[in-house]
Amino acid sequence: MRTPLLAGNWKMNKTHLEAIHFVEQLGHELGAHDPRKVEVVLCPPATALRSVQTTLDDRHQTFGLGAQNMHFEDSGAFTGEVSPLMLTALHVKYVILGHSERRQMFGDTNETVNQKVRAAFAHGLVPIMCCGETDMERTNEHTEARVEGQVREGLAGLTEAQAGQVVVAYEPIWAIGTGKTATPEDAQTTISFIRGVLTDLFSDDVAGGIRILYGGSMKAGNAASLVRQTDIDGGLIGGASLDAGEFAAMVKAVAGES
Repeated sequence: MRTPLLAGNWKMNKTHLEAIHFVEQLGHELGAHDPRKVEVVLCPPATALRSVQTTLDDRHQTFGLGAQNMHFEDSGAFTGEVSPLMLTALHVKYVILGHSERRQMFGDTNETVNQKVRAAFAHGLVPIMCCGETDMERTNEHTEARVEGQVREGLAGLTEAQAGQVVVAYEPIWAIGTGKTATPEDAQTTISFIRGVLTDLFSDDVAGGIRILYGGSMKAGNAASLVRQTDIDGGLIGGASLDAGEFAAMVKAVAGES
């Protein structure tokens, strides 16, 4: 049984003080949250990681901490980058890798994503590896070829034990921040295809245990219908994760509490 996971990707939003306020408000909204029903992960910008970490450690230990990106080297002359060692020192558990914005704006490739995935495992971090297609690729019926290439190359060289821990996030690029959302059935079709690729890469047992998230304008109103699909195990949430009330409502919907 795969535990649903909702990961809030705050992107370049919230100061460290705003981040602390958000965590406190989310804790109030969710009360005695049971992570066995829905695992909640918060991915603030790097400048707020320490503030969120101490707040979680002190008062909200049922929430997990994630980072939005990292370099694959432990240290070096990489101005502006963050290393896996820096993340583990802050009790970070998850790291988002290969997000479409990183690929489109900052030059991340399947090869560098794979280097980051391997580095994450080398340091005990769990990668949330993203894949997805553009509107043009979707229109030209290239969705499967696009996501298959990203999954195969991004996870190349992993052992079955490592693969069993990875989280994959399918994010149709045409639905990110646009208000457009794939129907639950459309999202299920692509995510089921991704699980088939994982089966081919590893095994039925390994692929059956990997959590695959949907990322593309998920919100409280559609979260439950998406996660009810056979192969959708939660969401990588952007805009809707910035409002504590909305994010809490989403967690409750997925947990069947609303």
